[in-house]
Amino acid sequence: MARMYSRKKGKSGSERPLNRESPEWVTLSSAEVEKLIKKLSSEGISPAHIGLRLRDEYGVPDVKALTGKRLSTIIDAVEGALPSDLSDLLSKATHLKGHLLTARKDLSSKRGLDFTEAKIRKLAKYYVSSGKLPKTWKYTKSMSEVSE
Repeated sequence: MARMYSRKKGKSGSERPLNRESPEWVTLSSAEVEKLIKKLSSEGISPAHIGLRLRDEYGVPDVKALTGKRLSTIIDAVEGALPSDLSDLLSKATHLKGHLLTARKDLSSKRGLDFTEAKIRKLAKYYVSSGKLPKTWKYTKSMSEVSE
């Protein structure tokens, strides 16, 4: 329910307790968790889904408390993996191109595709300059082609 005068919602829900070490009921070691993360990321699963899977299937509540590294840091160590935000934008562009094949007059989606491709180019420029992508990496429209 909204607050009476500010029209904003209040804070509710639980927060995860601040734990510096892993709980005693976790049976996996840090090396096993890292190996599992690398395996799941090589299958093409997103970092958010990897975290959910670790929590629900393997009982790992916090990767950082167990391994000392963040989930994204472990995934970035895998060679050939695109950063998650760039891969999300590429999949969004692919989805928009597929939609535009069936709805050619949808001009708002065409505009959204233009904005998404601009974001991809801007983000790729940052990742190339920071060294997370090779210097020769460049976005082309064929990268997000839809297979008919």
